[in-house]
Amino acid sequence: MPRLLTDTRVVFGRYLRQTLRSRPAMLFGLLQPLMFLVFFGPLLERVPLGGDGDSWQTLVPGLLVQLGLFSSAFAGFGIILEKHHGVIERMRVTPVSRLALLLGRLLRDVLQLLAQSLLLVAAGVVFGLRAPVMGVAVGFLFVGVLALSLASLSYALAMRVSTPQEFAPVINAFNLPAMLLSGILLPMALAPSWLDTVSHFVPFRYLVDAVRAAFTGDYGDGRIAVGALAAVLLAAASMTAGTQLFRRAGA
Repeated sequence: MPRLLTDTRVVFGRYLRQTLRSRPAMLFGLLQPLMFLVFFGPLLERVPLGGDGDSWQTLVPGLLVQLGLFSSAFAGFGIILEKHHGVIERMRVTPVSRLALLLGRLLRDVLQLLAQSLLLVAAGVVFGLRAPVMGVAVGFLFVGVLALSLASLSYALAMRVSTPQEFAPVINAFNLPAMLLSGILLPMALAPSWLDTVSHFVPFRYLVDAVRAAFTGDYGDGRIAVGALAAVLLAAASMTAGTQLFRRAGA
């Protein structure tokens, strides 16, 4: 365990420095959620959304989950580039723990996502978002767990493919239905009954509902408990599968 922690800290430090040297990339990762916030959010201010809270307490939590969904799912692109530049081959001959190579990357991804989430919430406050600090913190916790889950699978997939052309279609085929069926932009309560039923089989819906409940201060709401259960199960399954596939690929 001490060796694993040391190796994880070293790997985390390497990728954190890499991220800090490319801050524009982190800001560009915020571009899509910010565009939804700026150009789509004002359209909802007078629209009855059928849930608790105002339009900003509905939209911003969904955008946080969208940010986690897209940034984490595409995290594996970095490994594909490293494979082409021989970085992975050089890492393979070092004594560093293979699990630490994954955990260090994941910690960097979570920290980067939380920084982006903070900027997104700050922009939401400018537009009119009002949410309790505790609720925002709970929302960040859900988004962090989502990042751990999806980034681990993304890295595992990236180790199994050779080119971005193989990687991107798989991620897009996963992300698009996940976004549409989780109620990220609009609550699924507005959907017809058949579509609402289908959305219950998408775990991200429960995370979106939980973050929205937190942003309205409904801490005793069952949505937070159900969202927490879905997040834990998703993280356990994803981290287990991602770790095994990552190790098997000889990272």
